[in-house]
Amino acid sequence: MPPNPGQARLNRPDRRQQLIESALDLFSRKGFEGATTKEIAAAAGVTEAIVFRHFPSKQMLYQAVLDRCHGSSQAQEFLTNIRASMDRKDDLAFFRYIFTAILRSFRGDPRMERLLLFAALEGHEQGLAHVREVSNPIYEMLREYLLSRQREGKLRSIEPSLILIAISGTAKQYAMLTQMFGYPAEMPDEQVADAMVAILMTGIKTQPSRNRK
Repeated sequence: MPPNPGQARLNRPDRRQQLIESALDLFSRKGFEGATTKEIAAAAGVTEAIVFRHFPSKQMLYQAVLDRCHGSSQAQEFLTNIRASMDRKDDLAFFRYIFTAILRSFRGDPRMERLLLFAALEGHEQGLAHVREVSNPIYEMLREYLLSRQREGKLRSIEPSLILIAISGTAKQYAMLTQMFGYPAEMPDEQVADAMVAILMTGIKTQPSRNRK
């Protein structure tokens, strides 16, 4: 699509945001290698020179897309809620919020999930390094909480990373099936979350001892 000379001029912050949104859309559909700055410019209705005026390289534009997604209000909401559940030592709410936050992310805007899948398939180190940089501190926080609950005797002594993989992996698989592959979602998300967390908790929660005569 050629630039529209009659298009209203945007101020610099708004133009930058428009380019990031257009880039996110293209990167999520074609990957870093497949999407070109020329296509991104056309999607935004500007010239390629405008793209490079705001982002000197394609890599810097890609980084801005990554920063935009991981710095979102949704990410901050997740941290606030998960910390609140840990402060209360509410294991059910802890697992449930991890599950529902993943579903909400896919339902709200699955483009970031697609972009990260492309990064893995392409072996694109910039995207993968960013994921590790953002995710590792959160992972360590969640893992430490599980360890503390295990020390208190409230959860079975199973490697915490496997517990986190179990709940997040289940959520991502369900979200991918229903949001990317077109399988029908036959239950409301909240009901699915309750069921999946119940399955997890039944497997890892300690059982009260029974006195035998």
